[in-house]
Amino acid sequence: MEAEALTGARIFDGKSLIDGAAVLIENGRIVAVAPSNSVPAGFARHPSAGLIAPGFIDCQVNGGGGVLFNDERTVDGIAAIGAAHRRFGTTGFLPTFITDDRARMAEAVAAAADAMAAGVPGLLGIHLEGPFINPDRRGVHDPRFVRPIDEADVALIAGFDAGRILVTLAPEMVPPAMITRLVAAGVIVSAGHTVADPDAIAAARAAGLTGFTHLFNAMPPLAGRAPGPVGAALDDPDCWASLIVDLHHVSAVSLRVAIAARGWQRMMLVTDAMALVGTEANAFTLLGRRITRRDGHLTTEEGTLAGSDLDMATAVRNAVTRLGLPLEAALHMASGAPSAFLGLDHELGRIAPGYRANLVLLDDSLTVSKTWIDGIAAGRA
Repeated sequence: MEAEALTGARIFDGKSLIDGAAVLIENGRIVAVAPSNSVPAGFARHPSAGLIAPGFIDCQVNGGGGVLFNDERTVDGIAAIGAAHRRFGTTGFLPTFITDDRARMAEAVAAAADAMAAGVPGLLGIHLEGPFINPDRRGVHDPRFVRPIDEADVALIAGFDAGRILVTLAPEMVPPAMITRLVAAGVIVSAGHTVADPDAIAAARAAGLTGFTHLFNAMPPLAGRAPGPVGAALDDPDCWASLIVDLHHVSAVSLRVAIAARGWQRMMLVTDAMALVGTEANAFTLLGRRITRRDGHLTTEEGTLAGSDLDMATAVRNAVTRLGLPLEAALHMASGAPSAFLGLDHELGRIAPGYRANLVLLDDSLTVSKTWIDGIAAGRA
């Protein structure tokens, strides 16, 4: 792989915006961010225009490119999802398997391990969203498969060692001792599809839970005498929380209030994307139910939201143009925050020496022109 210098674009290095500099890449890693007029000999110059930022990391991707992970639990299925989202700046992702039976869950875990071994571009591990959730807050998750966690589940989840594994569960449905066991095995545990009160959340946090999945969604609303999981999350500056910023799942007002309450540093953008992202299709089937795309969101025939029609570049644009966040904050929520949540901030989420060359090039409208994964480019620029 040739040593190259990306020149001409503004750079967001994960902390600040830099003008007049070049990103030096060699063997898939960042060598330096150097002044454009002092690029070392031996680095091929590749001029571009726009903004180079750390590639986006999406911790919740159910599907894309016509593929739903629950239906295509294969290396090829995962690769297709990653390729679809790469067009929108996602250079790191967790394919997300929602509540289903144990046999299919085992197939999904095995597929993710095989895909990691095969080097599927951008793959970081797997996210199991359920089935250990509160049935009263299941959303579109199939109630037939919602169940308590048992020893076989722990063995399956703890046995995944090919990358990061994130599990979304309802703390009121899983004993803290079980959460401790998962965390001790390297599992990242997040609260979601839950009605847990602050005491239950506090017990889960003490056991090792570190995140909240799609804050506000599949949770009771914050109330004066019943703060619930939303209140617990907003009261805890040390946890991480993901947000679906499609402006259908959560209003712009609620999103602004949440971010103002605890800052954007540990808030993460996720898509919760379904199979239609990256396609022209207007419907698909989710666990036997018809899901329809209309006006930028996905619903069941009864009108229940069913994942999203969102991509990460649109989430970043919405954060800037609709929520009024600084560009640096939106980009951090799309890369730096999720990399830290996953414990990968030593190699992803920044443009700095030694970091993987996972990058996105954005034009002035924050539309993706090009991406790099481990220094390998794809895109129109």
